[in-house]
Amino acid sequence: MRRILRLFHPYRARLTVVGLLVGASSLVSVASPFLLKEILDTAIPQGRTGLLSLLALGMIATAVMTSVFGVLQTLISTTVGQRVMHDLRTAVYAQLQRMPLAFFTRTRTGEVQSRIANDIGGMQATVTSTATSLVSNLTAVVATVVAMLALDWRLTLVSLLLLPVFVWISRRVGRERKTITTQRQKQMAVMAATVTESLSVSGILLGRTMGRADSLTKSFAEESERLVDLEVRSSMAGRWRMSTIGIVMAAMPAMIYWAAGFALQAGGPAISLGTLVAFVSLQQGLFRPAVSLLSTGVQIQTSLALFQRIFEYLDLPVDITESENPVRREKISGEVAFENVDFAYDPEAPGRATLDSIDVTVPAGGSLAVVGPTGSGKSTLSYLVPRLYDVTGGRVLLDGVDVRDLDFDTLARAVGVVSQETYLFHASVADNLRFAKPDATDEEIEAAARAAQIHEHIASLPEGYDTLVGERGYRFSGGEKQRLAIARTILRDPPVLILDEATSALDTRTEHAVQQAIDALSAGRTTITIAHRLSTVRDADQIVVLEAGRVVERGTHEELLARDGRYAALVRRDAQSARPHPNGEHTNVGAVVPQNV
Repeated sequence: MRRILRLFHPYRARLTVVGLLVGASSLVSVASPFLLKEILDTAIPQGRTGLLSLLALGMIATAVMTSVFGVLQTLISTTVGQRVMHDLRTAVYAQLQRMPLAFFTRTRTGEVQSRIANDIGGMQATVTSTATSLVSNLTAVVATVVAMLALDWRLTLVSLLLLPVFVWISRRVGRERKTITTQRQKQMAVMAATVTESLSVSGILLGRTMGRADSLTKSFAEESERLVDLEVRSSMAGRWRMSTIGIVMAAMPAMIYWAAGFALQAGGPAISLGTLVAFVSLQQGLFRPAVSLLSTGVQIQTSLALFQRIFEYLDLPVDITESENPVRREKISGEVAFENVDFAYDPEAPGRATLDSIDVTVPAGGSLAVVGPTGSGKSTLSYLVPRLYDVTGGRVLLDGVDVRDLDFDTLARAVGVVSQETYLFHASVADNLRFAKPDATDEEIEAAARAAQIHEHIASLPEGYDTLVGERGYRFSGGEKQRLAIARTILRDPPVLILDEATSALDTRTEHAVQQAIDALSAGRTTITIAHRLSTVRDADQIVVLEAGRVVERGTHEELLARDGRYAALVRRDAQSARPHPNGEHTNVGAVVPQNV
């Protein structure tokens, strides 16, 4: 609760104004029953029309002032609540931006979206109106009880006898709803993840080509059915008990009339008609905020489940952080060195290291190719340079500085990555390219596209650079998306370039076009190429062969072929996998090898 209250701390000045408006509104509303008492006990019996008119105008003025105060406090409190929700959404999004890549590999995208949309959205009523409702109703209850005591303390005691029971009931109901709300939000997250996965372009393609559309619909219907049950349980939790409170409170005026009449018959002090009517009016005014206060208590307990889910994300440990005194470099030459590097995705699991004692240096402007069988740790090695993961042993150096000591901006400007999985936003071609350099001019964008050999294709489109690329770029072929990614990296102009199997999923003709774009991109840069096909590594200054996370061979293409070791075996495997194309071309240009191999 203290943590929730701290969310409102930046807006304490506005909340103070709301508190003053609430207090003024409560005091003004309490005056109305006293005016009514004077009308019934004095103005009407004594025929004082002037006093009657004045008192009636006072009651009208009270209603007007209460309404005005209510509108103002609603405006301010809603604004404060929406600002708090904005702060929460932004804080969660910023926290997720700092999370390591490992977090997203084990978390469903729909789950993340559900936390931001459903959980924070579910708190809207709590943060926009609950705080004001709490203060308003509490103030109204206190002011009304004081006024009731001023009219008749005995009737006040009769009215408040059952209040502790009501508080106990509301707390029980709140705990029940909190438990159900936690289950409901988890189920909503499951549904959001199902929708995100199955209704994406990839999900639709997979579902239809596998003939699983009906099965997916049935599965979604089952998840929705579970949500229906939880929604009904949430709505009905404690409903009968809260209804009982309403029934008892509605019966209280009859009890007051009965008590007053019984006391009069028993010879007790007489209560004037005006006092009795005014007291019942105050009592009704008490029950409304009292019931609302109890309901607010239930709502707060329910919303705690939502806050807990949000705080779980805000409290996630951020493994990759900027050092306390980060090193900032305006210019990076591009020397990359791996010094005795070890890495394990799960450091607690013995014998599960992905990389073991890697020692490799790439001079500035040089090129390194990393090859090896699937699962040997090639891509993992490339992830360590831009700090998508941090080493568990040893160091990765950039111009002699440990990448963990560099500030994030320097590292982001220094290292560019082009991977096999090209991601494009559902935006225009120009917007996708400008993601690398927001202030890029149209001329710079066109120059980058020309260098990536994609300008002619873009220019041929009806809307040119304003063409929407579609969800995940599905309006473009694999080679076209890859060249757009290369153009984006050219625009970024990093001194260090990582190519993570950038052409492995392409056919020979497309690979040749993309490779030309990559050659233009690599010129003058330190280049680390992760390769499955060996066609892209023959001209590398240095080739290292990884096997089970260790460097088992290193050298140039010619040197490694001469050794007739693991690299030569990989080249022979490439040659055997090559198949002649109908037009006589090979499907893998890397298959062309010397005759002695």
